[in-house]
Amino acid sequence: MATTLTPQTQTPGRTAPARRPRGDLRKHLLLTAFALLMIYPLAWMIISSFKPGNLILSQPGLIPSEVTFDNYRNGWNALGEPFSLFFVNSLLLTVGSIVGNLVSCSLAAYALARLEFRARRLYFGITLASVMLPMHVLVVPQYIFFSQLDMLNTYFPLLIPKFLATDAFFVFLMVQFIRTIPRDLDQAAAIDGAGPFRVFWSIILPLMKPALVTTTIFTFIWTWNDFFTPLIYLTSVDVYTVPVALNTMVNAETQNGVGALFAMSLLSLAPILVFFVIAQKYLIRGIATTGLK
Repeated sequence: MATTLTPQTQTPGRTAPARRPRGDLRKHLLLTAFALLMIYPLAWMIISSFKPGNLILSQPGLIPSEVTFDNYRNGWNALGEPFSLFFVNSLLLTVGSIVGNLVSCSLAAYALARLEFRARRLYFGITLASVMLPMHVLVVPQYIFFSQLDMLNTYFPLLIPKFLATDAFFVFLMVQFIRTIPRDLDQAAAIDGAGPFRVFWSIILPLMKPALVTTTIFTFIWTWNDFFTPLIYLTSVDVYTVPVALNTMVNAETQNGVGALFAMSLLSLAPILVFFVIAQKYLIRGIATTGLK
């Protein structure tokens, strides 16, 4: 009796497992190699911070022949003040900048996005134009201005502009976000008797959380790493921020200061890494919500 062979039919709803192309493996290997290349300078700095100063440049490999903690001890008091003072100075300046940007930029953005007044579009255009203006153009007039007010060697030249909505990037970011909020909420609050400020405080501001979080994260990173502006206005060691203190530690004559510089540079990265790990999900959410991409 002859038997007939029937082709195997595929079960409905199931798909055969797709084979991964070899191109995916090449991409992963390439990305891994690129990641190792980008991490190498950081790894070299970490390992060099535990080397004696005379071996950092003479033995630049990743495997140290001698390990020491003298770089951290020497660097902590290298400028005659404990390095914790510079961390506190940077923290105070960063927190003040965050508060200033959140308050001033949110109010300016609300006025430009919601309030009706003459020359509103002109003011918004000037705000956008200031984004394209290099900050170095304003250095000399601002220095003269604060010098005449006797505010040099203080944090006022660094904090006062933050409370005047001078960071046009964040103003533009918040304006674009406020425009996505329906005006029906404003009108409903106005019918209940709420004024412009009450509408901003009770309606707009709570809905601006993603934009506010994004502003906080970028302000923290930019202010903590800012070197140029504090270098201009701060002249005493007791008011130095971390980047200015690291620059002062550079010793161009000998190699003994390099190890201490690497050790303190590594410590200065710790707050940014911790802050980024904590706020990473808020940063991604804020960028996706506000359209910053």
